[in-house]
Amino acid sequence: MKSSMNKDPKASILVVEDEESLSNALKLNLELEGYEVSVASDGKQAIDRFKQEYFDCIILDIMLPEMDGLMVCESIRLQNSKVPIMFLSAKSAGADRVAGLKKGGDDYMTKPFNLEELLLRVDKLILKNNQLSKPKENLDIVEFGPNKVDFQAQECIDLKGNKHSLTKKELMLLKLLVENKNEVVTREHILKTVWGYNVYPSTRTIDNFILTFRKYFEADSRNPNFFHSVRGVGYKFTM
Repeated sequence: MKSSMNKDPKASILVVEDEESLSNALKLNLELEGYEVSVASDGKQAIDRFKQEYFDCIILDIMLPEMDGLMVCESIRLQNSKVPIMFLSAKSAGADRVAGLKKGGDDYMTKPFNLEELLLRVDKLILKNNQLSKPKENLDIVEFGPNKVDFQAQECIDLKGNKHSLTKKELMLLKLLVENKNEVVTREHILKTVWGYNVYPSTRTIDNFILTFRKYFEADSRNPNFFHSVRGVGYKFTM
């Protein structure tokens, strides 16, 4: 099957399916489309994989041993993740479809399904999510309080009027937070966008950058006005 020209060829997908033959078939066909594919055979394994890696889409069977797909979806959504989730289910009733979507699913397909249709739907989910994640505005200079960041000059002026050169990573993180001002940006999204990580490091990488920003821009780093940490979720810039 010909790969779509519209998707990121390195997009990563988690397939959660306890039926081994179906799981293997999905993995094979998704890899032929250019995706990187990981598999999980039960709900607990799926949640563990999600906490350790970044995924652009999750294909999630509802009927799983021990913890069903609806519970897995709820657990993922509690982490404030916007990753697209497609449910697979042998149940075709409208009420089941509605239940899946209410739990946070983005799409729902019933078994048996048309493989080509599934691949097209996955492609569209990832494409839509990538478009929503694109920068919301072009930034050259941003001012907040007495502070100023010049993205073109790659420098900033802190609250005391001192000028500092900024590294590429500092600029990228500042830009991402400012573009999403007043919204929580998840740790996983920051790591993938700024550092390009798939498997998350255990270091306090982002925390150290936020501490630097607070040193430059906050009058009281323990009670910040601009750069906030949202425990267990991510970070938020307000102005």
